[in-house]
Amino acid sequence: MKKLTKKKMWCFAIGQFGWSLLSALITNWLVYFYQPDKASQAAGQTLFIPQGRVILGIATIIGGIAAVGRIFDAVTDPLIANLSDRSTNPRGRRIPFMQKIALPFAVVTVLVFWAPVNEISNANGVWLLVTLLLFYLFMTTYCTPYNALISELGTTQDTRISISTYISVTFLLGSAIGYAAPYIWGPLTPKFGRVWAIRVTFIILAVIAFIALLVPTFTIREKDYIDAKPSNDNAFASLAKTFKNRDFRVFVGSDVLYFVALTIFQTGLPFFVTTLMKLPETMTTILYVAMTLLSFACYPLVNMLARKLQKKRMVLIGFIGLSCAYVITALSGLAGIGGMVWGVLVVAVAAFPMAILGILPQAIVADIAQADATVTGEKREGMFFAARTFAFKMGQSVSMLLFTAFASISPETGLGYRIAAVTATVICLIGAVILSRYDEKKILGIIVPEEK
Repeated sequence: MKKLTKKKMWCFAIGQFGWSLLSALITNWLVYFYQPDKASQAAGQTLFIPQGRVILGIATIIGGIAAVGRIFDAVTDPLIANLSDRSTNPRGRRIPFMQKIALPFAVVTVLVFWAPVNEISNANGVWLLVTLLLFYLFMTTYCTPYNALISELGTTQDTRISISTYISVTFLLGSAIGYAAPYIWGPLTPKFGRVWAIRVTFIILAVIAFIALLVPTFTIREKDYIDAKPSNDNAFASLAKTFKNRDFRVFVGSDVLYFVALTIFQTGLPFFVTTLMKLPETMTTILYVAMTLLSFACYPLVNMLARKLQKKRMVLIGFIGLSCAYVITALSGLAGIGGMVWGVLVVAVAAFPMAILGILPQAIVADIAQADATVTGEKREGMFFAARTFAFKMGQSVSMLLFTAFASISPETGLGYRIAAVTATVICLIGAVILSRYDEKKILGIIVPEEK
């Protein structure tokens, strides 16, 4: 088998840029588009679906649809993972899935924002539900095989950390460009109107993402680097075996809570910036890009410390750091301090934790998957990554319900947004407590001797 070069690692990482950009359009702007605040409505944003907590008096339409989408996404993860693990395609178990789904994935991302009726309508709700379910299905079909390749291509500790670092860079870049969307739709708005300017912007970004999705599928010959026998288990038997791994269960428990907190924060960022900090919506992009660049600057330090302090300890530091950033967000706009000061504080405090949590969790899953394969003799990398996403997407469905419900509480004062930020803080700290039970020494004791 060939050794993966740095050039090939970057080719692989470009795929992450593609799917993270498409994901960012949904994560960052779905609620902002379909449950706009007063400033967005004043700027010309159309209301497409009923607003407020209309589902049993506790959940919003957009929150309910987004939650159903995430639950559906979580259920399909192990099914796609099993199809990938069992694949006998002569080109490999992963790349063919990624190549075939790239175009539908990019197209449906745009269609999510293409509500057919230009006013509040139940038809728009049905459209949103169907397109969002397809978006999550197509994203799973690309991302699950893609993530499995992290463990399969990264055959040593150093290689796994390098791959995780590169894909973290491209993930942040994709997310940052997703946040930059207002800088594209802003100049287009006078000509097209706000809604169509947003749609044109998302078409442009989806084309860029589509090209990126295809890069690893045409530049990496899977069979040159991986010699793996297809799994014979069915999806649910394989998923059950995966969750029998005690250390994986502990890691996933903490990871679920991390993503609940992170999704609340990411979904709420445009609202935190405009309502709490009283800054223009374009400042969302500036602050996120600033945090991204500062996180990049921290990458060499994270890599160095990860080798000295081990990954678990570093991730715990990341949890605590993000909790501090969420507390600052909850307090932003108070004490007579200007919004820009609060924004800079959030960026400064969140950058290093984001660098840690962008790199190391993927490497931890790869460690656990390799250790499990060594002990059991079964290579189920796809299912390990799918099981991880299965769990945290269930958590994300809860976070969408939580945030959209909180956002409807006194939106004019921002009280609901502050409650959301405080909730994210508490959830993140609980995640750190759970992660402290992960036995990293045992996992490394299994896989490090094998690498020597």
